[in-house]
Amino acid sequence: MPENDPLIFSLDNGIATIRLNRPEVFNSVNKPLALAFQQHLRDCQADASVRAVLITGTGRAFCAGQDLAEITGPDSPEVADIVEQHYNPIIMLIRELDKPVIAAVNGVAAGAGANIALACDIVVAKESASFIQAFSKIGLIPDSGGTYFLPRLIGMQRASALMMTGDKVSAAEAVQMGMIYKAFADETFEQDVAALVRKLAAMPTKGLAYTKQLLNSTFANDVAQQLRAEGDYQLRAGNTTDYREGVAAFIEKRQPTFTGQ
Repeated sequence: MPENDPLIFSLDNGIATIRLNRPEVFNSVNKPLALAFQQHLRDCQADASVRAVLITGTGRAFCAGQDLAEITGPDSPEVADIVEQHYNPIIMLIRELDKPVIAAVNGVAAGAGANIALACDIVVAKESASFIQAFSKIGLIPDSGGTYFLPRLIGMQRASALMMTGDKVSAAEAVQMGMIYKAFADETFEQDVAALVRKLAAMPTKGLAYTKQLLNSTFANDVAQQLRAEGDYQLRAGNTTDYREGVAAFIEKRQPTFTGQ
């Protein structure tokens, strides 16, 4: 794939990497990037060889959100249409993907860029990275699932404050408040991310997918409903090849070899 494409995709040893590649504008999202992003997420869902998906950025930013140049011309689309056609499909594809999705935030994640990261299953960041709910600074509301995910991650009070003030949150602060999983030293970021993604790609993918589906439903269900759902998915997990391999490896005192089946 040409290096000047707005998004670079690669697949290696079961790890699909989606790299936002507009570093000159801090990987801000325009239509070509958004549509390519959607298509690669669909491809990852359809490809059984994909065991984990990594989303990251090129250069000094993860993603600065919407490219404002795309929405300020005389014939520009409505912001609501861009949200509906570009961002909402990305968020839904991430949440419905039957494989773990890891956001490796390599720099600033602002606006929709921050919320795309927070929609992922696991978010890690460079210690020098930051998160900004930048929408209020230009009179917009948080989109791309921000009003859904952020209150669930850090609570209503903090979410309200960050969305209304547009204050910058450092990676260390994001870890402390439960917004993200871990912050890695800048010097070891690439190696630490690679180790995490390799670990997930070697795990029982079906079981991880079932866990993700249960997490997707947990805030909509009451306790009884969630217990029934756990029973249903545990039955499915118990019928997988990976479950049988995991039990056999435990009994035989060896490392399991999972295939995602």
